[in-house]
Amino acid sequence: MAVKIRLKRMGAKKSPFYRIVVADSRSPRDGRFIETVGTYNPVANPAVVEINEEAILKWMGNGAKPSDTVRNLLSNEGIMEKFHNSKSGK
Repeated sequence: MAVKIRLKRMGAKKSPFYRIVVADSRSPRDGRFIETVGTYNPVANPAVVEINEEAILKWMGNGAKPSDTVRNLLSNEGIMEKFHNSKSGK
């Protein structure tokens, strides 16, 4: 099973709110998912990102691939750097 870490859109029309979820890559964007690992609110100024870092690192260690947008959010939070350092043994 190909597992992705991606955004699930919530919220009203023209007022998006996203959950960061771990899901099978074959499931629909807003469909079935395995686990919720964070939230992203782009409407707030500045944008609010809440991430369960332990869960993200666990899933990435097990082979889950983040989508492009989630990868940018994780990079801004410093989680991608921690993952690469732990993977290279530093």
